[in-house]
Amino acid sequence: MVFLKQKVKVTIKHLIPEDLTVDLENQMVELFKQLNPDLQLNPLAKIMAKPDQLSLVYCQEGDQIIGMAAMCSYHVLSGSKGMVEDVVVDSAYRGQGLGRKLMEQLLRIAEQKGLTEVLLFSGNHRQSAIRLYTKLGFVKSESGLYRLRFNQS
Repeated sequence: MVFLKQKVKVTIKHLIPEDLTVDLENQMVELFKQLNPDLQLNPLAKIMAKPDQLSLVYCQEGDQIIGMAAMCSYHVLSGSKGMVEDVVVDSAYRGQGLGRKLMEQLLRIAEQKGLTEVLLFSGNHRQSAIRLYTKLGFVKSESGLYRLRFNQS
């Protein structure tokens, strides 16, 4: 028996602070657990306090959030940049192009903001995500990523 995934009709939205609800935040927290179940999340109201610095897009089927992606924008001497973070599509909806739709929306926002570069990091084990990023034009950089975590008490 073969089960074919049915194409879903989704809406892609750019989250603005006025649209933030408890239900929306709860759905995003649950969805994010599929990406990293051990991470303690910042409240959306806190990260949406400066919407010019964060672009968060999400897709819905009806009232259910089934995917999301974020991009932080910042300006440094070397240019105006965006950093893509927290890209996740609900496991039941993967393989239907939703990740691509979310990323394309973030890239449109990057162009509208006049960013000179969009960066992202992806774990080597996330092969389908890496294929998507490559198809969108991202090129693996030779630079290394170093991280210093501060104890959050």
